[in-house]
Amino acid sequence: MTPLPLVIDASQLASNLDDPALLILDLSKAETYQQGHIPHAINVDPALLLCGTAPVPNKLPSAEQLSALFSSLGLTPERHVVVYDDQMGALAGRMIWTLHCVGHTRASFLNGHLNAWTQSGLALEQSPNRPTPSHFEATIDRSLVADVQTILAHLGDADLRIWDARTEAEYRGEKVVNAKKGGHIPGARWLEWTDCLISPTDTRLRPNDELLATLRSRGITPEHSVITHCQTHRRSGLTYLVAKHLGFEQVRCYDGSWFEWGNRDDTPTES
Repeated sequence: MTPLPLVIDASQLASNLDDPALLILDLSKAETYQQGHIPHAINVDPALLLCGTAPVPNKLPSAEQLSALFSSLGLTPERHVVVYDDQMGALAGRMIWTLHCVGHTRASFLNGHLNAWTQSGLALEQSPNRPTPSHFEATIDRSLVADVQTILAHLGDADLRIWDARTEAEYRGEKVVNAKKGGHIPGARWLEWTDCLISPTDTRLRPNDELLATLRSRGITPEHSVITHCQTHRRSGLTYLVAKHLGFEQVRCYDGSWFEWGNRDDTPTES
């Protein structure tokens, strides 16, 4: 297989479509998948990307859970994973982060998702695809995960930037979702996740120079260490992907996100 970059377009995927080393994962809703999907794509329930246990069910699953998931999908170190979704990239981005967390960097994000594929005149299929299970032993790289203690210990660090990917109303504390308190982590910089896309109907990423300029205007540059989050680390799946695509080397995700921070009594906030 021709090596594929982190972000690929439909033509790059099409030229490698029949390579047996390719593993295409569709994180769309089941009904969307049934209506039509990229040939060979396997539908994955995005709930499997969450640990699912209280008090913060949106955190990264355990190594045992991820071993079971990736084994069921037929992942091996040699396979190259391509991901897409019907959620403007949030779930596909979270899958990329999850793969990186278990050390699997042979992974690509389909820019523009299913619309980009069909608009390129490429065919869909309706029949479901079933994976051939493998034996995948997951170990988690915790350097890609930020927790409350890490953030509290480094608040105010000159080289740290916390990227809040929620809406402006959430960031300002005007809208509170499933939390006891609103606002944002002190010092956090706001850039809504959808601002990384061309438009709500054209869900390709904006050009790199535009994205870098927008991030710089918010005080976030590739030289910084970045922690990104949203409400449940769904939307910030895309912002992780964007930062890595732009060459940011130090990017972590706060998987507890505001669902955890906004429900604790020992976490400071600004609004």
